[in-house]
Amino acid sequence: MLNYLENIVNFVNGIFWGKNLLAVMLLSTGLYFTIRTKFMPVRLFKEMIRIILEKNENKSEDENTISSFQAFCISTASRIGAGNLAGVVAAISIGGPGAVFWMWVVALVGASSAFIESTLAQIYKEKDPEGGYRGGPAYFMEKALKKRWMGILFAISGLICWAGISQIVSNSVTESFENAFNIPRIYTVSVLVIAATIIIFGKSNKTAKVLDKLVPIMASAYALVVVFIIITNINLIPTVFASIFSNAFGVQQVVGGGLGVVIMAGIKRGLFSNEAGSGSAPCAAAAAEVSHPAKQGLIQSLGVFIDTLVICSATAFVILLADKTAIQGKTGMTLLQSAMRYHLGEFGVIFIAIVLLLFAFSTFLGILFYAKSNVAFIIEGKFAQNLYKIFALSMMFVGGLSQYLFVWALADMGVGLMTVLNLFAIIPLGKIALDSLADYEENHMPSKKRSTKIEKI
Repeated sequence: MLNYLENIVNFVNGIFWGKNLLAVMLLSTGLYFTIRTKFMPVRLFKEMIRIILEKNENKSEDENTISSFQAFCISTASRIGAGNLAGVVAAISIGGPGAVFWMWVVALVGASSAFIESTLAQIYKEKDPEGGYRGGPAYFMEKALKKRWMGILFAISGLICWAGISQIVSNSVTESFENAFNIPRIYTVSVLVIAATIIIFGKSNKTAKVLDKLVPIMASAYALVVVFIIITNINLIPTVFASIFSNAFGVQQVVGGGLGVVIMAGIKRGLFSNEAGSGSAPCAAAAAEVSHPAKQGLIQSLGVFIDTLVICSATAFVILLADKTAIQGKTGMTLLQSAMRYHLGEFGVIFIAIVLLLFAFSTFLGILFYAKSNVAFIIEGKFAQNLYKIFALSMMFVGGLSQYLFVWALADMGVGLMTVLNLFAIIPLGKIALDSLADYEENHMPSKKRSTKIEKI
């Protein structure tokens, strides 16, 4: 029976990933919405920064509501996780330096898809009986498309995917701590599970409060260390960029038939890392309390940039600036830790272990927040919520002890189904989000308001 199930999962993944269906769909959708939004990620980048820095003037007295910044931190927490470390390592291992360029391309076009899906989540969100708001693709599939079955299928796919991710991030942490400190995996994963249990079984908004403190600290610490590495190797930067661009379009890759491998490695890992178009981040975006739906869409677009152009690029530079002899033959987290050892000695190995712990922990909290609204979409009540939390914690514990490739394949299938369903929903509903963007630009952007007042005077 298990072999039969494995064959089905592998067959579906072969279509999604082996045939590059998801990569083509996501890139096509991203390009389509980039054009439809008139290159919004570049055009309104300054406005994204302004929004993320402004005070949340609309925060209600309901302690269960979360701010736009907290929603940003939750989605960024799940993005800035193992994908930014292990995902980048895998991309470079498979596709070489050129894969980094294609990760950048994915971020630039994916930011528009992130805007559309997150704005729709804001428009079709609903009040949570326990306080605050909830929503996401499952909700706008039911409300806007009138297809509850589609929403249920999306929610189930998401819950499968997020449980699998729990295993992946846990395994990455226990491996890195074993490398850095020789700590047995059972001890590391036990601490992870206990800490996660304390937070997720607390108040409903405790996750948001933890992540809006944790995400800026861990991202800043990682960025500062990488900046130090770049400065100390500043003379090698032109060579690294030349390597990235030459490998991305290199004649050697074309002649050898490997250009497709380079491109797909970058695209796949970029999509895995920034989640744009998969439908995950809208589950957090819907929970935010903002004055206009498009504002949260813009904030989520910024999250894609921060994830790929900042954090993923930082990881790539750490590896590409290391001497090849120091990292030769290394894979996975061992490759990244070896690169850090080259730059910073044993401190680098320890630093990556701690950073990965924080990244992975934040990822787990983020996906549990996503799961909350999707469990509620299928079955209301605290019992169902607690049951899924226990299931996810179990997956985290088991994954920390050993790799279970079938569960990881199941997670790949889950994210594949989520993405296909989400794209089938946001393409026909895109005009609603585009109209929201037009209204925001016309009537709610500070610069537009000022120019209108001057015209009246």
